[in-house]
Amino acid sequence: MAAPGILMTDEQQSLQSYYAARAAEYDRIYLKPERQADLRAIEQWLPPKFAGARVIEIACGTGYWTQFIAPVAAQVLAIDAAPETMAIARHRVAHGNVDFRAGDAYALPQDAGRFGAAFAGFWFSHIPKARRREFMLGLSALLEPGASVVFLDNRYVEGSSTPLNAPDARGDTFQSRRLDDGSTHEVLKNFPTELELRELVSGLGLHPAYTAWEYYWAFEYAVGAR
Repeated sequence: MAAPGILMTDEQQSLQSYYAARAAEYDRIYLKPERQADLRAIEQWLPPKFAGARVIEIACGTGYWTQFIAPVAAQVLAIDAAPETMAIARHRVAHGNVDFRAGDAYALPQDAGRFGAAFAGFWFSHIPKARRREFMLGLSALLEPGASVVFLDNRYVEGSSTPLNAPDARGDTFQSRRLDDGSTHEVLKNFPTELELRELVSGLGLHPAYTAWEYYWAFEYAVGAR
């Protein structure tokens, strides 16, 4: 669901429809045997980043990562565009300090106050390259100076990742994904390099740091003073 008065782009509508259809089978991605060691490591690495903070989580999906952040955070506002995945998240995460809200990642709620930390798990790869900076600026507008931002996402690993289609005219790449109902969806999926991430945060954030596991990457920085 987009925020009131906001028109979604074709990419947003396509992505929302895909995740609505995929909601019941979404968490299978976390069952791949070859990725278990990485996931256990990240589940330990991630929560301390948000200890005691008021956190905004973008694209919370089924709440897989919310369940690790909520126990250590002071408060979490978890936003997602697909009610179907958020319904799963609400059942998964029972902590009273979490507020789930339908919303648009490009039009974040201005009535939510300011946050001391932000997290986006497996969302950055779905942002068109032309809108990355737009997203980051919109997110920063809700964050206090010095707030910690953490993005977590996939690395492309041949034989484990879904193959990519050729880039389009804008440089974006896509994956063809088939669901249990037989439908096939072309899903925008970019794999940013460390250099691209560092260039995007230039002038916006401080102390950028890139961490890589075999199948995943994380990028973190602190919001600069405005």
